[in-house]
Amino acid sequence: MRLREFTMQDAPLVLALLTDPDFIRNVSDRGVYTLQDAGDYISRGPLASYAQHGIGLWCMERLEDDQPVGMCGLIRREGLADVDVGYTMLPTWRGLGYASEAAAACVQYGLTQLQLPRVVGYINADNLASARVLQKAGLHRCGLFDFPGSSVPTLLYSSEPATAQS
Repeated sequence: MRLREFTMQDAPLVLALLTDPDFIRNVSDRGVYTLQDAGDYISRGPLASYAQHGIGLWCMERLEDDQPVGMCGLIRREGLADVDVGYTMLPTWRGLGYASEAAAACVQYGLTQLQLPRVVGYINADNLASARVLQKAGLHRCGLFDFPGSSVPTLLYSSEPATAQS
């Protein structure tokens, strides 16, 4: 698995990812419905994050054939103290371990290279597949989190064990 920065040529992938019904149900409807919307999302999302924070969502590609399969990365959200790991996969590539591999690499990068005090993950409380991904990435379930702007029960996972939480 390779993680690389998004480019505008990735708009078809981003469109497919953000219009996937599972993404909309488990994350949100980002208002991306056309290739132009996807390009705008890349500009104001990942590209802006790279420029401002040096991190963001990256394109996930298979090493053996450069096939894009999803996105994964580290996100610094305004109003939240911690950097979180986020990911989504095209349906064809789910269940093959790619999300876990990429999420684990992002968590380790955040902790070792960026020397973040911790990396967290936020998921819908009923998203069992994402819970497995975060656990395989080395994060620990810490309980419910009041995610700003969301009415859906959200679980917090952290690189620190739950007993170390305040």
